[in-house]
Amino acid sequence: MSNAVVKVNGSQATLPTVLGQGLARIPTGGKIRAGIKVLTAKAAAHPDARAIYERGMAEGESFIQIEQALAAALPQLKAPLIPKNVSWFTVRGQDFSNPEIARQILEAHSEDRGDGIKRLYRFPVVFPSDFWQVVMPHELAAWGAAEKRNWSEYSPDGRVRYCKQHASVPFDDTGKRVIRLFGGRKTILREQNGGLCDPESCSEYQLRQCNLTGRFLFFIPGIRSISAFELHTNSFYAMNMAIQKFETISFLRGGRISGFLDSQRTPFYLTKKLMEVARIDEQGRAVRVPQWIIDLEAPVDVTALIRHNEDEGAVIVQARQAVQVLEGAKGLEDGAAVANQMSPATEPADSQPDDKVDWKDIAVKGPTFEQVSDRAKSYGIDRTQYEAYANQRWGPGWRLNAFGRQRAYDELERYRNDPKGYLDKIDCAIRGRA
Repeated sequence: MSNAVVKVNGSQATLPTVLGQGLARIPTGGKIRAGIKVLTAKAAAHPDARAIYERGMAEGESFIQIEQALAAALPQLKAPLIPKNVSWFTVRGQDFSNPEIARQILEAHSEDRGDGIKRLYRFPVVFPSDFWQVVMPHELAAWGAAEKRNWSEYSPDGRVRYCKQHASVPFDDTGKRVIRLFGGRKTILREQNGGLCDPESCSEYQLRQCNLTGRFLFFIPGIRSISAFELHTNSFYAMNMAIQKFETISFLRGGRISGFLDSQRTPFYLTKKLMEVARIDEQGRAVRVPQWIIDLEAPVDVTALIRHNEDEGAVIVQARQAVQVLEGAKGLEDGAAVANQMSPATEPADSQPDDKVDWKDIAVKGPTFEQVSDRAKSYGIDRTQYEAYANQRWGPGWRLNAFGRQRAYDELERYRNDPKGYLDKIDCAIRGRA
C-alpha cells in the first residue's frame, strides 16, 4: 500500500500509514438538486398517485422517498416519476443530514419571481479548494441496480483515460469462504477496449447506460455547516462553462479559486441560464433545444483582481529577496534594481531573445508576455496560433498578470524536448473548438 504524504512542521515528509494515500475528498452534508421530478402522464391519471406525490412534496420528502411510496402503494406503476428541467433549484429537508439547513438556505436566498411561490433561483457559494477537479469531480459512469459497475479514471499524468471496475471478490483455498478485504474492494482495468475509456466504441455509452456525471462541492456563506453541500449535474455544457470560468479566475487570482473572490467578500454564484443546446437526434441530424443550464457567475471587478494579484506578486518577490539575504546571496547592486524587482508585472520594451534570457530574472519576476511568445516562436509556433490556444486553455486573463504568464511559460518548458508534440497538441486543441 502506498504511503501518505504528511505535513511535518511546514515541510513535507513521507511517513508510513496504515490507510495510505487516497484521493482528496470533501465530506458533504446535503444536496441541492438541479431540477424536479414529476409524475408521468400514466401515473398522473391515477388519483392515488397524485395524492402520494402532492403529500410528499408538501412534507418536503426527497424524490427518492416519493418514488418508494409510489412503488409500495402502486406496484403496477413502473417508473412513475420523470425528470423535468426547470429554472430553479430544489432544496428539501430530507436531502440534508440536518433538515434545518434546507430551511435556512431557502429563508436566506429564495425569491418570488411573480408566481406567488418562493424558490431558489440563485445563491452564493465559496469553494474549499483551489483545484477545480476537486470542487467539480466528474466521470463517465455506468450504474447497476445497487452500485457503480464501471467508471472512467485518468492516469497519473492525465494523458490516458481508463475504464475501471471492481475486481471479483476472492475466496480462500476451499472456495467456500470469502477473503476479508482490507481497505475495500480492489479496482482493475475493464477487459473491453483494452481497459481504455473510449465512448465512441463503448456499447454501454452508445446505449445510454454509461453517462457523464459530475457535481459541484461548495459552502454557502452565512449557512453554518462543517460539511460542504453538493449540486449534481449531467450537463456537459454546464461543466465545460464552469471549467472555463474556474481557470480564468484562477489565473486572475494567482492560482486561487477558493474562498471569497476579493477584499469585498464577493462570492461565486450558482444560477441557471436558458440556453439553446445542440444535440444529435436519432437520424443523425443536429438539432437545438432550449434548456435551463447551471451557470457559475463571478460578479467581480476583473481589473481589481489583476491589481491585487500584482501586489501579491510584489510581496512574494520581497520574501524571496529576504531568503536570498538569509542564505548569503549577493544583494542587489542599487536601488533602481530593487525597484524593478518589486514590480513583477513590469515588462521591458525590448524583450530578450530566448537564448539570452536571464533565467534568474524570470524566476523572480515571472516572464513577460513577449518572452512567452518568443519561447513559443522558437518551437515553430505562430504567435497568433499560440495566443488563440492560450486564450482557449486559460482564458484571456492569462497574459495580464505574472502568475498567468508563468503558468504558460512552465508549460512551454515542459515541452522543450518535444516541440513537435507541443505543436500537435495546440493544433488538436484549436481544431476541437472550431
